[in-house]
Amino acid sequence: MIPFNYQPFLTGTLHKWIGKDNLEHGKVSLYSFSWLQNADAEKNGLQLNEGSYFFVSAHDKALIRNIVSGIMTDPSVCFGASVNSIELKEDPVFPVRQQFFVASPVFVRMFEKDKCIHLTYENEKSTDYLTETMQRKLALADLPVDGVKVSFDKTYPNATTKLIKYNAIGNRVNWCPVIVEGTPQQVAFAWNVGVGHSTGIGFGALK
Repeated sequence: MIPFNYQPFLTGTLHKWIGKDNLEHGKVSLYSFSWLQNADAEKNGLQLNEGSYFFVSAHDKALIRNIVSGIMTDPSVCFGASVNSIELKEDPVFPVRQQFFVASPVFVRMFEKDKCIHLTYENEKSTDYLTETMQRKLALADLPVDGVKVSFDKTYPNATTKLIKYNAIGNRVNWCPVIVEGTPQQVAFAWNVGVGHSTGIGFGALK
């Protein structure tokens, strides 16, 4: 049984696979990873089955190679779970406008007078901050930033928010699809690095 608050353990496992003293700590993350998929929710936590999985995606293929190497060395994840197979996927060719469902909730924040405000999909400012975050990541990867836009799909009828605690800190996050607009390269980049803030600790992964 895996407790519902497993997210910090999954983050720790990913850094174990990347490598000891890796340089990803404290950086703007150009990667993302999903929460556990196809797991059975029970009263006290999640029960994995043969179809359970999670995925990691990144702009830098060398980072993926490091992770795969780390898994081969130590496939253990957490709470007795371990990886028994790996599937590698190439980037699809995306159109200039693509809706993505999320494999982990999207976290968007802004600072106002030294106060951190968590934005929901209903907030009009969320598009600005989602887009600015993506532009910053594109710039770090030396890719063009002009023309990209990231927004929540406000037509989706089942959008919701939830308060998720990460190491005792509450984060108001969004279970809502997003729409990414830009060049096919920019859309593929977003698919790999995730959207919003804190993708390096398991928020904003895109299916």
